[in-house]
Amino acid sequence: MLFNSYPFILVFLPLCLLGVFLFGKFGWTRAASLWLSAASLGFYAWWNPDPTAAWSPKYLGIIVGSIVANYLLGVRISAAVGRGAPAAAKAALTFGVVANLGVLAYFKYANFLVENFNALAGTHVEIGRIALPLAISFFTFTQIAYLVDAFHGVTKEYNFRWYLLFVSFFPHLIAGPIVLYRSLMPQFAKAETWRFNAENFAGGLTLFAFGLFKKAVIADTLSPLANAIFESVAHGSQPGACVAWVGALAYTLQLYFDFSGYSDMAIGVGMMFNVRFPLNFNSPYKARDIADFWRRWHITLSTFLRDHLYIPLGGNRHGPIRRYSNLFLTMLLGGLWHGAGWTFVVWGALHGSYLIVNHAWVGAIKGQAWAQAGVMRFGGRMVTLLAVIVGWVFFRAKTVPQAVEILAGMVGANGAALPLQLKPQLAAVAARLHLDFAIAPFKVQALWMVAVATVIALCAPNTDELFRLAIRTKESTSEPLPVWRPSTGWAVLTALVLAVSIFQLSGVTEFLYFQF
Repeated sequence: MLFNSYPFILVFLPLCLLGVFLFGKFGWTRAASLWLSAASLGFYAWWNPDPTAAWSPKYLGIIVGSIVANYLLGVRISAAVGRGAPAAAKAALTFGVVANLGVLAYFKYANFLVENFNALAGTHVEIGRIALPLAISFFTFTQIAYLVDAFHGVTKEYNFRWYLLFVSFFPHLIAGPIVLYRSLMPQFAKAETWRFNAENFAGGLTLFAFGLFKKAVIADTLSPLANAIFESVAHGSQPGACVAWVGALAYTLQLYFDFSGYSDMAIGVGMMFNVRFPLNFNSPYKARDIADFWRRWHITLSTFLRDHLYIPLGGNRHGPIRRYSNLFLTMLLGGLWHGAGWTFVVWGALHGSYLIVNHAWVGAIKGQAWAQAGVMRFGGRMVTLLAVIVGWVFFRAKTVPQAVEILAGMVGANGAALPLQLKPQLAAVAARLHLDFAIAPFKVQALWMVAVATVIALCAPNTDELFRLAIRTKESTSEPLPVWRPSTGWAVLTALVLAVSIFQLSGVTEFLYFQF
């Protein structure tokens, strides 16, 4: 089930809220938590890669089996820690991490590995097409973090009912944020969490409405534009500079508003249930450098990779060479986490290289007064944005050669013809610059959405700065801007934004991060 669908907005969410707060009103916390867990599993089971089937009990079995297995492992690890048996605890943790990653690797990478083995060895090994269960990357990482916390004695919960709710709670289940047991379960333990709170509901609904607007009105409007250009390249076209840049920018902005919208909606729905999630998205295209970008983009994933991969590899504790190799490997694996394909490998390698260059540059200019000048800060933002756009081209393209073709077009290798549709307006300019016109695979009106979305992403305050409804983290970089409060004006604006967004839902599309 999708957040941006009529069944979710008009049926599932209202019934789920009604059941939780009815049980909570009478103090029936156990019934309320079981209702919410059952609803969350139903939310998950609604999804099916087979469009002819309404729901998928097969994939529901995978997540339930994963929850049961990891709960039992967590109990075993905590018990070993409690009786002073660190070797047994470490063995159980190692088994749990390897088993979780093994299941993830099978579903996510088996086809990729077999295809590449066949290509290299000239064999014809067949394993059939393995469908990727929805959200397996997210609930796998969530549970690995739980096992690690159990090993360190941070998590000592032996109640399966609470653990089931922790993993399955539907607002964060599909595409994050990746939450920690120690931050979520104390909230469920409070009696007031299970009782209706008008202010939390209003704040959550407002954030949900703005997130839905980002997805339905902005991201889904940019989607056909990006798809048309990338698909034309997949079919053999060689885009000129104008078309290539429009395609790259359209996807850059589509992904921004798609994921930002999802993050807002997830935090907003959590707020309706009186649950606060950590901030997961914080104007990443305003980043001053690539390290700052990763403090702003998918914050909970960046934190997970730092805490459970980069630091265990040695972090920055063993000199610059080891630090750079750890950064590169972390981002390479982060790229593979997003998808089984060489384009994701290149994307991860690019960002690993970006971080190495960034840290070397920061070290070289440390203490230099000119490095703090406004023009340098602006230049840093533009270089960072350009590097991110180049990376997104590989992220979106189906193959590496297709991504290279887009990039070649962006640097003018295929000419710089302007869209024929703009000839009446730009004929004089084109003649002066000796530019030609060519038919472009998009409508000129779509360029207005690219322009508007660019201004919003680079200049406007984000929804977190307006509402401040997420849990503050040290990864947060913006200062409070207390604008939102429960009021008639905000209620009217929220209703208007929600209405416009709902009327745009005729063609429901999945969130881009669902495929990861």
